[in-house]
Amino acid sequence: MKEFLRVLLRQLAGSARSLLRPADRRRARLADLRTVEEVRAAARNALPKVIFDFVDGGSGDEITMRRNQAAFDRWSIVPRFLVDVSAVDVSTSVLGRPLATPVMGGPAGLLGLVHRDGEAALGASMAHAGSVYSLAAMSSCTIEEVRAATPTGRLWFQTYLWHEHHIVEALLDRAEAAGYEALVVTIDVPRSSDRRRDRLNKFGLPPRITARTLYEGMTHPRWTRDFLLHPRVTAANVAGQTAADDAVSVAAYVDRQFDPSATWHDLQWLRRRWEGPLVVKGILDPADARRAVDAGAEAIVVSNHGGRQLDHAPASLEMLPEIAETLGEQAEIYLDGGVRRGSDVLKALALGARACMVGRPLVYGLGAAGQAGSRAAVQALTEELRAAMMLSGIASLADLGPHVLREVPASLR
Repeated sequence: MKEFLRVLLRQLAGSARSLLRPADRRRARLADLRTVEEVRAAARNALPKVIFDFVDGGSGDEITMRRNQAAFDRWSIVPRFLVDVSAVDVSTSVLGRPLATPVMGGPAGLLGLVHRDGEAALGASMAHAGSVYSLAAMSSCTIEEVRAATPTGRLWFQTYLWHEHHIVEALLDRAEAAGYEALVVTIDVPRSSDRRRDRLNKFGLPPRITARTLYEGMTHPRWTRDFLLHPRVTAANVAGQTAADDAVSVAAYVDRQFDPSATWHDLQWLRRRWEGPLVVKGILDPADARRAVDAGAEAIVVSNHGGRQLDHAPASLEMLPEIAETLGEQAEIYLDGGVRRGSDVLKALALGARACMVGRPLVYGLGAAGQAGSRAAVQALTEELRAAMMLSGIASLADLGPHVLREVPASLR
């Protein structure tokens, strides 16, 4: 017990010193975050283990999650030289409007657990980057709060095909009133999955108070201070739908809403209900891509939910070329899953995606340093993309295609 107390005191002393460092030194550390992996390491240091694992983990044995990243290593980039790359253009457009970078913010919920500013910070970060942020229905910040934090930025709203259509309709009305331009419907959650890290950590809402969580809280004082003073532990957009608005009641209510009986007819209902562009997320099979377009989708997201739903599913990038060939120019295609480097973005665009949605990289940044950290993450991906294009002799995203890639022989992987 005495040894435990000595260790605890040393940890607290170190944490206290970090809180007392001058602001310019904290900014200098942030400026050193040049890659997503460095941002991830900073988030691991800044967050209690149970919160970091909530962000970082996948379902089951996390095979699908690992496949997502490994799939990019199957492709090499063949450079061409003596090409004028003095003015590389990384801009593109989605749904008819320009983006300064092909990196978009994907939906991720309950981010108030990661940082006090939650999804509002990510919306502002993506607006600063000249890109799009998709707000999750399960967000800690409300639809209106994120719009207030992003008054002129491009916002999309993500939802599910829940049991009770009137809840979805109310969310759509709020999103439309707040100026969200597109609806992203996630179709790959007929039920919740086994997030093993969360289960072994006994993660719940609100977080349980145990000796371990007390120790984690004391050794991460900045996160604990914000969590105690500015708690955001519930799905704010659906608060008020239950008799009690505590986090446990709301979480249980939402879990009951996932609908294993949902079919393409429900997607067609949603298409009729929403007047703006419709983006269908969670597509892995080319036949599903075709059905989504037939149901009225203007765009699809090739995604396996970041490896957080079905374990042993194929990597998103693995399925991208076949889906791109199937759809041709009928709909825009975005890729979600495993993007950690600018060269990953390049490969995805070369294989048929118009842009990439990223979730974990931005949330790592949020955990590491709030809005500034998420800005660092999207900037890292964009600058790495720019560098990869220059080194490959590619001046514009329009010049990308399968011809710039070669599949790495199995013996060299």
